[in-house]
Order: sequence, then C-alpha cells, then structure tokens
Amino acid sequence: MSGGAARGGAGVRLAGWGWRHGARDAWALRGVDLVVEPGERVLLLGASGAGKSTLLHAIAGLTGPDAAITGEQEGILLVDGEPADRRRGDIGLVSQDPETQLVMARSGDDVAFGLENRAVPRADIWPRVRAAMDQVGFPYDVERPTSALSGGEKQRLVIAGTLAMNPRLLLLDEPTANLDPAGARLVREVVADLVATTEATLVLVEHRVADVVGLVDRVVVLEPGGGVIADGTPDTVFATHGAHLAERGVWVPGHEPRPDLRAADTPAPASSLIEAVDLVAREPGGPGPRTGVPATILDSVDAMVTSATATALTGPNGAGKSTLLMLLAGLTAPHGGAVEPRGVLAGVDRRPLIRWPAHRLARHLGTVFQHAEDQFVTGGVRDELAFAPRRTGLGEREAAAWVEELLARLRLTHLADVHPATLSGGEKRRLSVATALSSGPAHAPDVLLLDEPTFGQDARTWSELVTLLADLRSEGRAIVMATHDTLLLDRFTDVELRVGGGAVTSVASAPSAAGEATG
Repeated sequence: MSGGAARGGAGVRLAGWGWRHGARDAWALRGVDLVVEPGERVLLLGASGAGKSTLLHAIAGLTGPDAAITGEQEGILLVDGEPADRRRGDIGLVSQDPETQLVMARSGDDVAFGLENRAVPRADIWPRVRAAMDQVGFPYDVERPTSALSGGEKQRLVIAGTLAMNPRLLLLDEPTANLDPAGARLVREVVADLVATTEATLVLVEHRVADVVGLVDRVVVLEPGGGVIADGTPDTVFATHGAHLAERGVWVPGHEPRPDLRAADTPAPASSLIEAVDLVAREPGGPGPRTGVPATILDSVDAMVTSATATALTGPNGAGKSTLLMLLAGLTAPHGGAVEPRGVLAGVDRRPLIRWPAHRLARHLGTVFQHAEDQFVTGGVRDELAFAPRRTGLGEREAAAWVEELLARLRLTHLADVHPATLSGGEKRRLSVATALSSGPAHAPDVLLLDEPTFGQDARTWSELVTLLADLRSEGRAIVMATHDTLLLDRFTDVELRVGGGAVTSVASAPSAAGEATG
C-alpha cells in the first residue's frame, strides 16, 4: 500500500448487536454475533436491503446517538476492544455512493484531506497522495476538479483517499459498482495487493461474488432484519447453502439469474424515435475562473434511438456515457449539433428535445439519473410512486393497483411508508427505476433512459427490473441504458453503442435476449 504497510490488522467483535434506523419500526439487523480476527478477509453477503451497508457503517463508527447516522442500537460492537467511534483513525470506509465522501474541489486535495486531519507531516502527504492515485489508476493529475469527474472516477478517487490513510481495517461497500470493467479489474488487483502485502483486516461487500471470491478467506451471510445465517470458507458456504442463498437473491457463482424475457405475441414494429446529429459536448468548468477551452467529451457524434429496442451505452469511466444519456433525454443542451425527435415523437413536437417544455419531456421521455436522490420529490416511497400517475391523470384505482404491484415486484412493500432518503443504495435505485414506470404499462413514456439501472441489486431484484424493462420493450418502448453491467449486456441488450475518445461506435448486436432466454 502507499505510504508503508498497515500496522497490523484490527479485530471486530459483535454480540447480540442490532440497529434500527430512526423513524423505522423494523430492525435493519438484530442479534448479530460475529467475530472478525485481525488480518481476516471477509466477504459480507445478503439480499438487497439485508443491512450490509448498515453493518459497515456501524463498524466504521458512524452509527449511534451522537454519530452521523442516528437510530436505535443494542448489543455490543467493538473494534480492537473499544467502541468503533474511538477507533476511526484506524478504519477506512469506501461507501456505495462516492458523492457522500468527496469534500474538496481538487482531486489531490480530496485525497490529502484525511492525511491532513491526522496531522501527517506535510513532507509525507503529497508523495502518499500521488502514490495512492497511481495505485487505483486515477487518470488525471492532482489539479483535476472533482466536479468534472464521472461517477466511476469519483469512486477511484475515494478509494485512493482511503488507501492513502493506510487503515488497519478496510471496509469496502461495492467498491467496483460504478467502475468500467478495466477499472473494476484494477481495483480488485489493488485489493489483492493489499491482501498479499499487509496485515490489514478486510470486510468487503460485493454483489458480483465470482469476481472477488478469490480475495477472501471467509464468507458471512446476513438475514434482513436478523443476524448471521451462514459463515465459513467460500467453498463451504456455497456448497452447503448455495442454492438456498440464490433463491433468496444472493449472487452465488454458478447461479446467475436468467429472467424469462418472453417476446411479445405481436411484436411492435421498430421505428426511429430520437436522432442525435453531429453532437458536441464539453466538460463542465471547475471552480474559480475558467482558463482555456473546456475539453471535448463528445465530438460530432451521431446516434439513433429506436422503438422496441434496448440500447446500451458502454465505455470507460469518463468517456461521456452519462453526458450522452442526458443529451438524448433533452435535459442537457449540446455545445453543437442537435437531438431531434423522430417518428411519433416528431408528431408531438418537431423542435429539438432541449426546447421541449418540461411537462412534455416528462410525459414522453422517462429518465433515471445516476444519483437516485436527484429525482425524489416526496417524503414516502408509496407517495413517490403515486406522484407520476396522479399528474398524468391515471384513474385513482388503476394507479393504486399498479403502485402496489411495483412495490411487491421490486420488494419495496415493507418500505412503502418510509422516506426515500433512508433507503439503501440498491433500494434507492429500484425506487428510481420504478418511478419512471409508475404511470403503468399503457401510459409509460415512449423512451426510457436509465443511468446504471441495475446498480446495487441482488439477483432477484436484478431479474425483476430486467423483466419490467423487457415488458416495456415488447410493447414498443425504447430503452436506453448507460451501464457497466456485463450480464445486462448479455441477457437483455439489442444494440450496444460504445462511447470513447469523443466518438460513439455501434458494436455488433447482442443475441436476441428473448430468444436466448427461451432457447
């Protein structure tokens, strides 16, 4: 690790431990008995909403009456024999959402922030900063504005800031979820190097188990609202409990989901809906006075969105996938070129999409943002799902029935009355996708544009999300997704548009998802 080896691993002990979030009736976890010995490498598993992130936050010392996350706690949780909040200097946490951990305007300053707070000698700080940024393959120098980073680049920066601290206990919450395949592979190599060269204790949450199982020596499975239901070596846990865990939504190697994506009895004819013509997009400026011309992200790009088709935007972090998605959604103005409606959309309004009024965009184009919180507008999960159908004039009984069906299919029923901000990362993602579908199949937007729609999902909810999207595709809707999810590419995508180097290249179409699933 950068800056020298960790000073021996930290131990963790929980006995009868439980946590209930503020304003919740149900316990997130209860009766957790767990000992992690110094230097152990533990993979924490469980269905979406099982409390994995909650447990990591608690071990990091972030829960409690005077901590960042408030709620009710019971039982014992100790790190090296002391309450976790007294050992924070030895603990490094990489959370699901990098936005919550970035604190500075410049990338190098962000990595240096923790070192400065721990009074590391000034002469040692910047060598450790640069070494950590190199270690995770951060593609820019220390001057890069954090506001100009993609989601995956922000995640790399957060990981660099954590590694620079040389923690004795490293807590990683889906560290590769926002990364392109090459970036995810590099982070796994960094973790493997950590495992091989230091004594640091590792507790890792990762849905895609097959990619990381070789990095750990122990697997612990959590029960939603309960405690530990399986604990042992990876081979033992998966051999003994694999089929059962897969049924409960845990990503088990060899049990990947294969949703039944039946083709429509009468397939909807495909036709053009949106055409991007000679698009140019530049990166946003950083803080302070602008110097020079902003870098070009997309240069003279042409692209087509077609009905009854699932299109995936792929490419490395920072290539411009989210930028292109927002341009196609009519939510960002291009620096050059235009995004034009075609077919039935042109019949609604022939002007470029950026000139459409907000209510018209919302009716015909549904957008799911990279950060789910950006689109929540009410104080409850059920109210969030009911918001769109009420605005579109859907009948009260029909709207209520569809809302309840979405809650059940996406396993949000037990959370129907809680505030969206209190959901886990995977639950927020499911809710954000559900809001785009909440007007019901007959009233769904003509085009649905989603940024990382399967982020943070367990195997069951992944299948349910893909099935819901496939149903819309079979009815003639266009689905456009910015994604790093290779399983989504394999099982659902019809057209892949690879973004990189300012260009967009069409990749050979994947096999028919419906045909593959039923063949």
